[in-house]
Amino acid sequence: MKRLGKWFFGLAGFAALMGASRLALAADATAPVINTGDTAWVLLSAGLVFLMTPGLAFFYGGLVRKKNMLSVLMQCFMLMCIITLQWVIFGYSLSFGPDIKGLIGSLSWAGLHGVGVTPFADYSATVPHQAFMIYQAMFAIITPGLILGAFAERMKFSAFVVFSLLWATFVYDPVCHWVWGVGGFLRNSGALDFAGGTVVHINAGVAALVCALVLGKRKGYPDHMSPPHNLPFAVLGAGLLWFGWFGFNGGSALGANGLATSALVATHVAAAAAGLTWSLLEWKISSKPTMLGMITGAVAGLVAITPAAGFVGPVDAIWIGVGVSVICYFFVAVVKAKFGYDDSLDAFGVHGVGGIWGALATGLWATKEVNPAGNNGLFYGNPGLFLIQLKAVLITIVYSFIVSFVLLKIVDVLLGLRVSEDEERIGLDLTQHRESGYTMLD
Repeated sequence: MKRLGKWFFGLAGFAALMGASRLALAADATAPVINTGDTAWVLLSAGLVFLMTPGLAFFYGGLVRKKNMLSVLMQCFMLMCIITLQWVIFGYSLSFGPDIKGLIGSLSWAGLHGVGVTPFADYSATVPHQAFMIYQAMFAIITPGLILGAFAERMKFSAFVVFSLLWATFVYDPVCHWVWGVGGFLRNSGALDFAGGTVVHINAGVAALVCALVLGKRKGYPDHMSPPHNLPFAVLGAGLLWFGWFGFNGGSALGANGLATSALVATHVAAAAAGLTWSLLEWKISSKPTMLGMITGAVAGLVAITPAAGFVGPVDAIWIGVGVSVICYFFVAVVKAKFGYDDSLDAFGVHGVGGIWGALATGLWATKEVNPAGNNGLFYGNPGLFLIQLKAVLITIVYSFIVSFVLLKIVDVLLGLRVSEDEERIGLDLTQHRESGYTMLD
């Protein structure tokens, strides 16, 4: 009897152990699984997008006068610090946190509470949630950086810091939630924005126009303005931007897969087509193609393909690149001169106008053959998508314009937006930072 009892309890223990093992296996089967290839690509893409902000610093810095070079670098690097902290403390939660009536995320993820290293199915099914978070942080950093191209050489540094924080909180974060956040009303309406044509470029471009209008023209504009002080720096910056854009658009697939490949190819093709088109336009109209025109066109192409990169094929990307150079060239060369506003480095003319074209072009050339999770555009039998894109563009323009204007007026009352005439004449490097970008005499 004792021997039988031992056998009985032994079998019972073995059965319990096997049952526990099966339960553990079942739990493992339902737990989120991290794909190491996808994770590596998203983290690498975060690094590529991060590199775009120093690239932007050199792109913009090379285009201003040498007495303001360091101020542009300082502004870009300051954004890398303050927007990172804003994003971690509450910006990510406002942008991607649990939805409140389709308008904004709640603060339940403030301080990255609950944002861990396991996947979050709604945003990052195969990569850690924090990987998605830090990838999106790089977008939040560079977006207000684009705006500074409109007010370069004349805004107080203190005003820049406060305005950038306010703008990121009250403009970028809400629009980001509308378009990309689960429950966002533009996302729910079917609006497509693969990597930030609306969230980043239209949003920042319109704010840039508002800044140019509110701050007014630089002293001596347009008759007594110097050419770019260091065009090779601007070319270097444009090259870094082009390189980083592979992570900007390709990384938005959130996986090392065919969609990432398609987005990367479309990105490169559109930039090449746009750079060539701008040069040909200059060659025809002004008799000489310029290096500045080439890099401006390439950046415009990168802007335009951003919302469409994951939804269009290579040939359609060519048309998007050609179209953006024609449209942006017209705005920079004709419209800006006609209305006389001083958009210092054509932030609105390239990013705002280019982003609008790109968002609308997505409504023309998007196809489910490239991305089944997207939609077909007008040229693929669905005119409704173009109307949805137009609605998203108009809503973003109106919101960004009004709120950016209000924030600028608030900052102007609190701190004053613009440096004095003497400070502008001396340059922002010395007057705002007590440093100079150059120590050698000409």
